[in-house]
Amino acid sequence: MTDTADLRPDRMLSVREVFGIDTDLQVPAFTERDDHVPEVDAVYRFNPDVTLAILAGFTRDRRVMVQGLHGTGKSTHIEQVAARLNWPCVRLNLDGHISRLDLVGKDAVVLREGQQVTEFQEGIVPWSLQRPVALIFDEYDAGRPDVMFVIQRILERDGKFTLMDQNKVLRPHPFFRLFATANTVGLGNLNGLYHGAQRLNHAQIDRWNIVASLNYLPADEEIAIVQARVPSLADAAGRKLVTAMVAVADLTRKGFAAGDLSTLMSPRTVITWAENVEIFKDPALAFRLSFVNKCDDAERPLVAEYFQRCFDQELKESHQLSSGSGE
Repeated sequence: MTDTADLRPDRMLSVREVFGIDTDLQVPAFTERDDHVPEVDAVYRFNPDVTLAILAGFTRDRRVMVQGLHGTGKSTHIEQVAARLNWPCVRLNLDGHISRLDLVGKDAVVLREGQQVTEFQEGIVPWSLQRPVALIFDEYDAGRPDVMFVIQRILERDGKFTLMDQNKVLRPHPFFRLFATANTVGLGNLNGLYHGAQRLNHAQIDRWNIVASLNYLPADEEIAIVQARVPSLADAAGRKLVTAMVAVADLTRKGFAAGDLSTLMSPRTVITWAENVEIFKDPALAFRLSFVNKCDDAERPLVAEYFQRCFDQELKESHQLSSGSGE
């Protein structure tokens, strides 16, 4: 990617043909694939509203944030759109170890003709800014405050970026694009699910042009995704099993919403459960290893009850409540 600053999208794709969405929208794309283009996941299922929001980001240079609960595939959604456009994509997780120097750059000692010299090595932000790259800030609401203010500079419409160490002002490449994913839209850890999530400066949140919400799908969609991910469950018997699994997941989500559970099953967890069923050939054991053991001890009888309702099978955890009450 270091020599591709002069690249431009060279064709237009029909959103209807590529993404199956009923719209006449055309989106720019590259003919050639670069090393930074994500691999295409042929079985990925696109959410129409979120896909249109992301495509608006690519087409009109909108700053797009995708918000939603964990395990819904927010980052993957952006990557899979980029994959179909052959658009180079860089994904950066804003964990607590990402510093301002990582983003901006720093002086480093390098070898030049056998001599050690000090030179400035640009960080991921100026590197991406000068190229036709889709930069994704993952876990945006977990970023440190000093890091977030670096990002704020490129959220403006012209998005100029000043490298103070170099006395340079960088103008963004015409096809640089910026995305982010977040669990909480900058509201902090309100429900106790997302420890480490920060309350964000509202002036910064206001700079995002589009905020799309990607939450859990209807049951039929989720069943189709699980079957696509685990082909051994793609037959009629597999659909019956996956339907029961998704029903359990839905009960955990309702239990969480009602305050009965402190955790819930995401689509990612359901897929993991299905993959473990393929390994262990036992839905109950796979359920225990995929989800039950993550739950608080006091909540496991309730989770076992959800399983019993959907599978008509008792788990050993369902007896903990009765044995505990008898003591």
